[in-house]
Amino acid sequence: MPDDGGAPEPAGNGAPHVARLSWRSVRLNVLLFALTVVSVFDVGAVNEAGQHGTPYHLLAGWKFAVPLLGILLAHEFGHYFAARYHRVPASLPYFIPLPRLGYFGTMGAVIAMDGQIRSRNALLDIGASGPLAGMVVAIPVLFWGIAHSPVMMLHGAYDQEGQSLLYAAVKWLVHGPIPAGYDVNLHPAAEAGWAGLLVTMINLLPFGQLDGGHVAYALFGERQNRFAPWFRRALLPLFALNLAHFLVSVRTFNVEHVSLAVMNSLFWLVWYALLGVLARMSGRDHPPFDPGPLSGFRRAIAWVTLALFVLLFMPTPLSHVVP
Repeated sequence: MPDDGGAPEPAGNGAPHVARLSWRSVRLNVLLFALTVVSVFDVGAVNEAGQHGTPYHLLAGWKFAVPLLGILLAHEFGHYFAARYHRVPASLPYFIPLPRLGYFGTMGAVIAMDGQIRSRNALLDIGASGPLAGMVVAIPVLFWGIAHSPVMMLHGAYDQEGQSLLYAAVKWLVHGPIPAGYDVNLHPAAEAGWAGLLVTMINLLPFGQLDGGHVAYALFGERQNRFAPWFRRALLPLFALNLAHFLVSVRTFNVEHVSLAVMNSLFWLVWYALLGVLARMSGRDHPPFDPGPLSGFRRAIAWVTLALFVLLFMPTPLSHVVP
C-alpha cells in the first residue's frame, strides 16, 4: 500500500524530481524483503511439514511462499510503477516480515511517497494499480490451487478461511456445488491465493491512505471524507454481529467457548482501532488534489476497483471451529 509523505521539491520543469536508485538507498528494502522471504517460507514449511528452522525445512514451504510472494510483489510494484509513471517520488516497497507470528509470515509492504499526489488521475492510477496487479496474479494462483484441493468432509476442529463472493465463485466453478458438511482441503497454492484475496480486501477498505481510500477519493472527492468515518464506525456492529453469531453457534457457554467466540470476532475490532491510528498519523481527511475531472476510462476503473472490494469482502475473515 502507498504511504504519502510531505510535499516534494519541484524539478526545473515543474515536475517532481524522481531520484535514481542506488545500493545505499535500497539496502533496507532488500534486507526487509530477504527477511520476509525467510518468514513466509517458514510459515509454508510449518503448514506443509510441521517444521521450523533449517534451510531444508524452509524449502518445503515453497508451494505457499512462492505464489504469495508473487502476489505481493505484483501488488506493490503496481503502485511503484504507477507512481514512477506520474513522476511521484516513491521508494521501493518496504516489506514487513512477521516471523513465527500470524498466518502469512508478513504484514505486506508499504511504499513511501515523498509528496502529496496532486493529480486526480494520478491518485486513481496509484491507488488502483496495486490491487488490480495483485489480482492478475492471485486469481490464476487461486484457480490452480483450488483445482488441486480435494473436497473433504469436515470433522473435528479446523480453521475456516473467510468466504467472499469471488472466492465462493472460484470454488463453484472448479468443484461445482459443495455439499453441506464438506469443503475444500486447501492446497498451499490455494492458501496463497486466498491470502492474496484477503490482503487485497484489506487494502481496498475505503478509508484514509489505503488503496481503497485513494480510489474512493479520486472518484467522489470531498464526499469521501464525509463517508470514511461512517465506514470505520460500521466495523463495530460487524464485530458485534460476528460475536453474536459465534456465541449462538456454541453449544455450551463456558470460558473456552466464549474466549473462542471473542477471538473469532476480533478481526474487525482490530481494524477499527488500526484505522483510527491511520487517521491520526495521516490526518482525518484525505488531502485534496488539484482541480480537474477524472477521465472516463479512469472513472470506469474506479468503479471496477470498488466493485472488486465488494466481491472480495469477507464478513468473517478467519475462524477456528470446534466440534
